[in-house]
Amino acid sequence: MDAFTAGLLQRIRATESDLTRARDEGDDFLVEVEQGELDDLRRLAAEHGVEVGASGV
Repeated sequence: MDAFTAGLLQRIRATESDLTRARDEGDDFLVEVEQGELDDLRRLAAEHGVEVGASGV
């Protein structure tokens, strides 16, 4: 696994964790921010052929 792939997967995991935390805390604004970031990261992964599982990495 190259550095780009490893870094991207790490960012996805961190963002998923942040999204879960925001949901648990009921912070609707932060949920939207984190979901947007996660969508962008998943799109980037798809564009570069990086496989991300349906329920995360």
